[in-house]
Amino acid sequence: MEHASLEMSASARSLASTSHAEIDADLKTLHENARAFARLSAGQRAGLLRECIPRVVASAEAWVRAACEAKGLRFEGPESSEEWLAGPMATVRNLRLLAESLERVARTGDPGPGAEKFGRTSRGQSVARVFPSTLVDAALYGGFSAEVRFLDGITPDEAQRRQASFYKKRDPEGGVSLVLGAGNVASIPPMDAIYKMFVDGNVCVVKLNPVNEYLDAHYRDIFEPLISKGYLRFVKGGADVGTHLTFHPLVDDVHITGSDRTHDLIVWGPPGAERERRMAANDPLLTKPISSELGCVTPVVITPGPYSEAELQFMADNVATMVANNASCNCNAGKMIVTSKHWAAREDFLARVRKTLATYHPRKAYYPGAFDRYKALVGDRDNVVKLGEAADGELPWTLVFGLDANDKGEKLFNTEPFCPIVSEAFLEERDGPEFLAAATRFCNETLWGTLSAVVFIHPRTESDPTVKAAFEKMLQELRYGAVGVNQWSALAYALVVTPWGAHPSSTLKNVQGGLGWVHNTFMLEGIEKTVVRGPLTVFPKPPWFITHRNAHEVARRMVALEAAPSLLKVPSVAIAAMRG
Repeated sequence: MEHASLEMSASARSLASTSHAEIDADLKTLHENARAFARLSAGQRAGLLRECIPRVVASAEAWVRAACEAKGLRFEGPESSEEWLAGPMATVRNLRLLAESLERVARTGDPGPGAEKFGRTSRGQSVARVFPSTLVDAALYGGFSAEVRFLDGITPDEAQRRQASFYKKRDPEGGVSLVLGAGNVASIPPMDAIYKMFVDGNVCVVKLNPVNEYLDAHYRDIFEPLISKGYLRFVKGGADVGTHLTFHPLVDDVHITGSDRTHDLIVWGPPGAERERRMAANDPLLTKPISSELGCVTPVVITPGPYSEAELQFMADNVATMVANNASCNCNAGKMIVTSKHWAAREDFLARVRKTLATYHPRKAYYPGAFDRYKALVGDRDNVVKLGEAADGELPWTLVFGLDANDKGEKLFNTEPFCPIVSEAFLEERDGPEFLAAATRFCNETLWGTLSAVVFIHPRTESDPTVKAAFEKMLQELRYGAVGVNQWSALAYALVVTPWGAHPSSTLKNVQGGLGWVHNTFMLEGIEKTVVRGPLTVFPKPPWFITHRNAHEVARRMVALEAAPSLLKVPSVAIAAMRG
C-alpha cells in the first residue's frame, strides 16, 4: 500500500539560519574528531553521557517554559506535563539508561538485559523482555511490561550475540551523521543524536526544525560536554540548510524525523518524470544511508468484551489522551478507532471519547500546515462532530465516526492528519478470533503507515484459549514497529529501553513509517517490533492522561527521579499522582 501524508502548505521560517560557511567549518571539526570519538572506550562514552545528566535537570524548567510559550500552554497547568515528559524526562532517561548499558559493556561486554530475559513467544518468535529492568521501574509502572520481538530466523542466542555490534569493532574509523530534527516533540532531536553517537558510533550534526529552533540554546547548554570536544553540533535553517548538509561530502549518513514526502524528496528528488525514472531504475538521488521515522495513521483497535462502566471510561480517557496530546501533532497520535459494528457498547464508548475531549479546551494549531490539512480532510462531510470553541489560531477536536472499513478511497485511511482529527471505522465481524483477524487485515492492508498501533482487549476475553491464540497471532502479524496493548504505543517511545521505529517491512521506495531504529538502550539488532503491555485500568492515573489534574507536578518529580533513580523517591511521585 503506497500513500503519503499531505504536503505541508506552510512551513516555519528559520529566524537565525546558520551560514553555509559556519556549517562547513562545523563539519570539518566533526570530521576531524570522528575517529577519536569512535575509538573512545565504552566507559569513556558513558562518562560523557553522565556529564550531560545534571545539565538536563538544571535546564529543565527553562526548557519547558519555552516550549509552553511556543505551544500556547499554561506552564503552571497540568497540560505542561506534556513538555516535561516528552522533553527533559525522556531525554534524561535516555542519557542515563544508555550510560548504564555502556558501563555494563565496559565491565562485561554485555549491555543487558541479561540472558534470562531472552526467549520465545508461544508462536516461536524470539523475544527480549526489556521492561521493567529495575526495581524503580517496576514500582513506578506496576503491571506494565515491554518486549522486543526479532525477525524470523533470529534465535534468542543470536539476538544476544548481535547486541552492541559497534563496540565489537576493532579500531573503527567513525563517521559524521546528520540528524534532520523533528519540530513537534522536544526530545526527538537530542535523542536521535544520542543514538547516532552512542549506538552507531558517529559524531553528529543536528539541523533543528524551524518550528522548535527556540530550543537551540537549551540543547547547547545541556550537551556542552559533547560540543566542546568537537563531537556534536547544532545548526539552524530551512530547506536550503538541510539540502547543503544532506549532500555535503563530509556527511556519511542521514536520519530524518518528519514526513514521508520530505523523505522521498530527499531520496528520489521532486515529483515528476525524473523521480519516476529514478525509482524504476533503483537510482536514488541520495546515495548515502538514510534512516527515518515518518508517522502513521495509528489504529486503536477495541476488541469487543465485557468491559465495566469504569473500564469503558478509563479506555475513553486513554484514547482521548492519544488524540489530544501535543495538539494531536504526534506521529503516534491515536487516529483511527477500529470497532465491531455489532459490539453492544460501541455507541457508549464513542460517546465517552467525545465527552472527554469536549472537556479539554482546543489547542493552538502550532504546527505548519495544520489548518489546510484539516480543511482537506474534513471538507464538507456530514458525519463530523466538532468539539469546543476554537479561538483564533486553534482548531476544534473533530470526530469522524462511522467510516466504512471497506471504502478503499477514504482519505482518512491513507493520510496522516497531524491535526486534531480522530476517526472511527467499524468492521462487520462480531468478536473473538474473527474480529482480531479482520482488524489485523484492515490495519495492515488499508491504513497508511507502519509506526504504531494500539489494541485493547479485556483480560476475560483474552483468557479464552481460542481468543488468546488469535490475539498472539495478531501481535505477530501486525506490521507496526510499536504495538501497545491496553495502553498507548507512545510508551514505546518514552521508555527508551524499547527500540523506536517503523516495522521493517518498509522500503526505500515505499517508506511508509520509516526505516531503522532509535532509543534502544540495550543496543539490540535484528528487531521486528516492540510490544508494550499495560493493565486495562491503572491507579494512580498515569500523568500523561489529559484528565490528570496534577500531571505537571508528577512530571516535574519524574525528571528528578529519572536523573538519579531511587526507591525512596517513588512515594513522592506516587503521592503527587494520587492528587490527579
